[in-house]
Amino acid sequence: MTSFLLKIIGIITMLCDHTGDAILGSFSILNLIGRIAFPLFAFQISQSYIHTKNLKRFMFRLLIFALIAQLPFSLFLSTFTSDLYYSVQVFSVSFNIYSLNIGFTMLLALLAILAYDKISNKPLGILTSLLIVIIAQILNVDYGAFGVLLILIFYIFRTQPSYSKKKNTFIKVLMNIAFLIVVFTYYFIRYLQAPNISIIEFYLPLVLFTYISLLFINFYNGKQGPKVKYLFYIFYPVHLLLLYFINYMLFN
Repeated sequence: MTSFLLKIIGIITMLCDHTGDAILGSFSILNLIGRIAFPLFAFQISQSYIHTKNLKRFMFRLLIFALIAQLPFSLFLSTFTSDLYYSVQVFSVSFNIYSLNIGFTMLLALLAILAYDKISNKPLGILTSLLIVIIAQILNVDYGAFGVLLILIFYIFRTQPSYSKKKNTFIKVLMNIAFLIVVFTYYFIRYLQAPNISIIEFYLPLVLFTYISLLFINFYNGKQGPKVKYLFYIFYPVHLLLLYFINYMLFN
C-alpha cells in the first residue's frame, strides 16, 4: 500500500467524519468511519519528517497551511458545537484558548520529533518531546496531546531499510502495541469525562474503528505512488468551507 493510497483513504474517511458532524449533527456511522482518518495522516507526517529534503521549508509550508485553514476550521466547528474555545485563568487574568486545526497539531508533532531526534542527551530529548505533547493539550490543537503523541510514536517505532527483516518485524510489533495502548487510553479518558455515555454503544466502537487504521498502516510498502504533494493542503480547508455552507443552506 503506497503513501498515495493511504492519503486517499484518509481523505475519504475524514470527509465521512466531517459530513456526519456538519450535516447529521449527531453521532453516526460516518463518525465511526472517520476514526480511521487521523492515524493515517499521523503516520504520513512521521514519514514526511523522514523523507523530506528540507525540513524548514516543509514546516513553513505547514504553518502557512495551518493559518489559512484556521478560519474554515472555526466555521466548520460552529456547525455542530459552540465550544470554539475554553477559558483559562493565569494570575487572575482570563484567557480564551481557541481550538486550533490539525495543521498546528502536525507542526507541534514535528517539533517533538525534532527534539527527540536531534537533542544529543536522550533523556533531555524525550522530556522536551513530552513537554511539547503537553503544550499541544494546553493550546487546544485538534486531537491535543493524543495527536502529537501518536505521530511521535510512529516516528520512534519506524522500520528502516538498513535493519534486518527480523528487527523491522519486532519494531512493527512494538509500534502496534504502543498504538493500541495510546488509543485505548485516549478514549478511556474521554469516557471518564462523560460517564453517562455508554462505553459499549459509543466509545468501544470508536476504539475499534480507530484500530482499523492499523490494518492500512501495516500494509504500507514504503513507496510514494502518484505524487500529489498539495492534495491534503487544498482538500482540508476547501471541504470544511463547503460543509459549512451546506449546513448554512440546510439549517438557516
